[in-house]
Amino acid sequence: MDSDQPVPREVKAIDTASLCRLEERAHDLSLNARLDPSWVRANAAPDGTHYLWPALWNSPSHRPDLPRQLRCESLITLRTGDRVVTWLDVLPDDFTPLARVTSREEGMQATQLLDRSPSVREWLLREGAGSERL
Repeated sequence: MDSDQPVPREVKAIDTASLCRLEERAHDLSLNARLDPSWVRANAAPDGTHYLWPALWNSPSHRPDLPRQLRCESLITLRTGDRVVTWLDVLPDDFTPLARVTSREEGMQATQLLDRSPSVREWLLREGAGSERL
């Protein structure tokens, strides 16, 4: 994927193993938008479907060693059945092979869930866990 192209206009539906791999990769590369992979492993529904929406290209000027990343809104399904929203920086080569949402209905449903879901921080505060757990 050429990073000079516009942000892809596609929603990706991923399983928990893929979400964990992306979070671990972002962590290993010290990308800005990510969660602690251990939090994701502990809280993401093992059989859940999670969604990524590319929002913008991220190209940190202080990290010229890294290629541009797609900063994606991420909708995570939790073990509790709740859903939370966060950001995740994904390298284009990791984003491209992910499965696309193929039906308009699934895309619309995911968008509605995204609009109604709290951020991870809001969810943690509501659950009394505090945002320091990230």
